[in-house]
Amino acid sequence: MPPDSSPPVLSRRKLASAAFVAAAAAVTIIVMGITTRRVADAKLSGWTEAQAIPVVAAALPDTRGQRTTLDLPGRLEAYTQAQIYARVSGYLKDWKADIGTPVKVGQLLGEIDAPDLDQQIMQAEATLASAKANLTLAQATLQRGQTLIPSGAISKADLEQRAADAGNREGLLKAAQANLDRLRVLEQYERITAPFDGLVTARNTDIGALINAGAAGAPLFVVSDTSKLRVYVNVPQNFVPSVPIGTRAKISVPEHPGRTFPAIVQASAQAVDAASGTTRIMLVVNNAAHELMTGDFANISFELPHPEIAINVPASALIFDQSGLFVATVDRHNRVRLNPVTISRDLGKQVEIGSGLGVDDRVIESPPDGIASGDTVRIAGATGGPGATETAAAAESR
Repeated sequence: MPPDSSPPVLSRRKLASAAFVAAAAAVTIIVMGITTRRVADAKLSGWTEAQAIPVVAAALPDTRGQRTTLDLPGRLEAYTQAQIYARVSGYLKDWKADIGTPVKVGQLLGEIDAPDLDQQIMQAEATLASAKANLTLAQATLQRGQTLIPSGAISKADLEQRAADAGNREGLLKAAQANLDRLRVLEQYERITAPFDGLVTARNTDIGALINAGAAGAPLFVVSDTSKLRVYVNVPQNFVPSVPIGTRAKISVPEHPGRTFPAIVQASAQAVDAASGTTRIMLVVNNAAHELMTGDFANISFELPHPEIAINVPASALIFDQSGLFVATVDRHNRVRLNPVTISRDLGKQVEIGSGLGVDDRVIESPPDGIASGDTVRIAGATGGPGATETAAAAESR
């Protein structure tokens, strides 16, 4: 009986099957590994692209009108001030009012001893007396000639000469009288008086001082009406329309910390100084209580009007380049748009936009460098949008 060959054949078939299964398993493992790596690479690529998209903070603009103040420096001055100089030369005989003295109109401030003027007055009086005597004599001679002319004792030419001499004497008399009147007027200026009710704010002379007539040098006295003060302020050109005549302001001075004094705009130069780009404006302050002093440095605060609806954005949202001024906004597809804008008012941390933005525009508060129109961004804190799904998947794969 021949030997049985079935067991070896069966063993070979089992080995072949095992080899096939092992090869299939190896191929499956290799395919799964390649596929897994490709998926991981795709997820990593998507996550990298998502990370390349800048994250920005965006918000709707503030549409509330904000009341702002404009603070400017100024210097208080007396509303009316007179610098008093001498009209006659001489020596100061006496002074009656020192600095800080309240005075009334016509009150004596000082007296000048003017001996030269006194001598000129005496000379003018003598000249006037001589002119009167000469006129009287000329008129008498003329009258005698008029009585003698009918008898032919004098000629008409002699009578005309006498009449001309009388007219000349009359002119000399008038000139002498005018000169004496002029000197009498100057004599009144030996008494220095206050031109109005006020306060003596300066005295620059003393008894025995040489006085020269004219406005050379320092004034003898300065009288100021301090019941009302004025202050001049240089307002920047772009704020001038917001500070018309009648605008109210508040004034503060260093010697009264925590206090303010009301003032009102009374006049404007209506012109811009080319050197500073400002307009000179005058305010008036009531100082009936005499709490403020002339020459005071003061801070003037204007409360500027504001619109009911305004578009305010953070100052950090502004983009300056060679093309102008822009604000970056984000549309509903998270794409950037650069909007050219104009500034209405600078509010410090915020700016009020005059044109170029709408109330529904989402403004990028701090745009990154190099941002351009059409760029895609991600909004900080958003739950969706471009790159959100890819980022989550990449996080899971890691």
